[in-house]
Amino acid sequence: MPSPFPGMDPWLEHRHVFPDIHDSLITFLREAVNECLPQPYVARSRTRVFVERKQSREPDVSVAVAKRIPKRDRGGVAVADAPAVRLSKMVPFHDPFEYGEHEDRYLDIFTSRDERLVTSVEILSPINKRAGSEGHRQYLRKQKKTLKAGVSLVEIDLLRGGTHTTAIPLDELRAMAVAYDYHVCVSGAVVSPNRYIATARIRDRLPVIELPLDPGVEPVAVELQPLLDRAYDSGNYDRSDLYEKPPVPPLTDTQQAWADAILKKARREKS
Repeated sequence: MPSPFPGMDPWLEHRHVFPDIHDSLITFLREAVNECLPQPYVARSRTRVFVERKQSREPDVSVAVAKRIPKRDRGGVAVADAPAVRLSKMVPFHDPFEYGEHEDRYLDIFTSRDERLVTSVEILSPINKRAGSEGHRQYLRKQKKTLKAGVSLVEIDLLRGGTHTTAIPLDELRAMAVAYDYHVCVSGAVVSPNRYIATARIRDRLPVIELPLDPGVEPVAVELQPLLDRAYDSGNYDRSDLYEKPPVPPLTDTQQAWADAILKKARREKS
């Protein structure tokens, strides 16, 4: 049974749920990308391993959005079709810090002839967005190294909570005033102009994104929403008690009222 939500399901962001969704998305994304990659490109999943050790830290924050205004393009950043807003409220990221060994899976696209890395695709995990964590530090090191090497980087952030981590500086994102709960940042030498940003609000379907390859080679378009729907279906989340507790991080009052109405309708139809 599919998720009752049209786009990203906010209940899937919980730290006990998202790792499974994350791994499923990487698997399905690899399959979808390989189906449409031209020769000589191939996509392979990779794993980054790190150890978290106990330390003091400040709580992370997330951004909630408000008023809708027309789309615009600023500072050499391409903006996907999305309304723009003024940022209005900071939402605490309540997930507790976890220690021990962690694994982050991501996707690399390279040439099969010489195994030259062309594009790296990351789906951010909660620990990537925890300021002061080893997961955050390692992610930022990888981000910097990837872009310095001239490799394109695609960052998919499906988490409302946590420290802003994608390659676009937060002040630039705020200056653009793009309405978003989730966003995708595509950076690299072959991205024109400097960076491409696709956003989605909690009520929206996830965007179609373009994965850049080499200069002169058409990018590969990937629709994210069917991949998320497939990850939800294969995880049998409709059979769990997923919706018995509020989502983490919490929704705004308006978002919660909208979500409650959707869940009420879904329960009625299921019964």
